[in-house]
Amino acid sequence: MADRIRALAVIQHDSAEYLGLIEDHLEGRRIRFRYFRPFTTDGRLPGSAERAEGLVLLGAGPWGGAPGPQRLPTFEQEVALTADALVHGVPILAIGLGALILCVAGGGTIEPAPLSFEIDVAERTAADALDGYLPGRFPSVRYGRDRPRPPPAARVLAVDAAQRPALFQIGARAFGFTGHPGVKSAMIEDLIMEFPESPPDPGPLLAALRTMNAAIEDALVPMMTGLVRCMGWMGPDDPARAPG
Repeated sequence: MADRIRALAVIQHDSAEYLGLIEDHLEGRRIRFRYFRPFTTDGRLPGSAERAEGLVLLGAGPWGGAPGPQRLPTFEQEVALTADALVHGVPILAIGLGALILCVAGGGTIEPAPLSFEIDVAERTAADALDGYLPGRFPSVRYGRDRPRPPPAARVLAVDAAQRPALFQIGARAFGFTGHPGVKSAMIEDLIMEFPESPPDPGPLLAALRTMNAAIEDALVPMMTGLVRCMGWMGPDDPARAPG
């Protein structure tokens, strides 16, 4: 069973936001993933068997988690699903809006905040973060609303320039990124075009993001090595099995 092909359940909240650069890292390790799209007419959330190998929760532009008209319609359902995954030790990777879902599922709360587009440099706060593979500094690109307040039992592994959580861990195998570690500029461009609400004057930040692809890719290499080690997603020949 050690060499089985793993399959992750990826919950997508809008077609514009997806795994991005993370897809190549998963495919290179023969880790399959399936997108679930509850926002579509025939869409649904994954069942327990479908998320047994791992659950990925993505962001979705203007949707948030605080009560109000911009709260994700399936927010409560996904919190319950994620809480169940935590209880059963399912590996969880949560990004943006997904980090809000993970935060609440783990006993944390949400700080209401307006929709914003931010490019920051996150700093590691724990030397052993992601089994020691998290870079000391890495790009953190965030497009979304509201912010997580992780529960006291969570570990904050990295913070942004304002000392807010950029990456936190709940339990052994659940990680929440407030920004998207595999972001592509086209994803944010599509979100801006698709939704009537967007942050003011995003043009300069989009231009800056287009120049950052190499830096994002470079930081993602060790980050994904650490994640697959922590999540238990390594295959028998995966270089991530080598000691850190």
